[in-house]
Amino acid sequence: MKFMRKLAACLALSTATAAISQSYPVEVDGQIEQLKPGEYLWAPGIAPAGPVTVIVNLKTQRAYAYRNGLPIGVSTVSTGAAGHRTPTGVFTILQKDVDHVSNIYSNAPMPFMQRLTWGGIALHAGNLPGYPASHGCVRLPAAFAKLLYGLTRLGMTVVITEASTVPVAVSVPPILTGEDDVRVDYDWHPERSATGPVSIVVSGRDQRLVVLRNGVEIGSSAIVLDDPVTVTQAFTLQSIDATGQHWFRIPLPGQPTPAETELTAKEQARGQLPAQFRTSLATILKAGTTMLVTRDTLKAAGTGQPLTVVAADVP
Repeated sequence: MKFMRKLAACLALSTATAAISQSYPVEVDGQIEQLKPGEYLWAPGIAPAGPVTVIVNLKTQRAYAYRNGLPIGVSTVSTGAAGHRTPTGVFTILQKDVDHVSNIYSNAPMPFMQRLTWGGIALHAGNLPGYPASHGCVRLPAAFAKLLYGLTRLGMTVVITEASTVPVAVSVPPILTGEDDVRVDYDWHPERSATGPVSIVVSGRDQRLVVLRNGVEIGSSAIVLDDPVTVTQAFTLQSIDATGQHWFRIPLPGQPTPAETELTAKEQARGQLPAQFRTSLATILKAGTTMLVTRDTLKAAGTGQPLTVVAADVP
């Protein structure tokens, strides 16, 4: 994977227990896969500025940090053990606390905590034995947790996925294009959250698109997809200019990097949205908007694996 090679070539290998570093040439493959528990790679200079997104892969037990759509870090993690499985889905950071202690698990320390749900799921520094061992949280090496904490902000998008390692085709959702005569139900209430980061989630199983701003759902619409969604994919909006909006793929762990990372107009047109909804959505899009396309359902129950979009209800 090209982006992995670039990352491994630019990042310094570090551990949570010692100041060990080593540079790796471009031709060295598999460096990320060979990280030992507690190790991580970090090179913020690859993208000095821009919106930050974090993607956690349960299958590979890795967390990937992206800034402005480019990978700037990867870390080993420990996610939920059997009976305490870490939920998959799209989350926003609801709360941050450098010295947090758990109010559920006997005041257990959770340094550099970044809360994803009010039900007890968070990113934080913790023990990494080399396998899923938490009560549902995503444990990070202490040094990586501190570095990541310094980059993020409330409302930032965190994606937790179990991306397949088998390369499969996926259609691109009709976020910005569609036929004017498509008649499907939609809901649009931007006043529910006037400012903040925008995230878009498309469910192939539900044939529905959900728009979140600062973690609050402000709109949703049925969509008509030309092709089935067969794998989870992530995208970021890098810029908007006279030629249109420029969406770029964020390669997920275990998936091949495509030859072309920017979505073409033809790819963006593989489906239909109501014209009015499409126009309204365009008014809030800006550089840094993230988009997740999943084959899973967005419903709390139904066929397939339920996908948590945002769990922000106060207990």
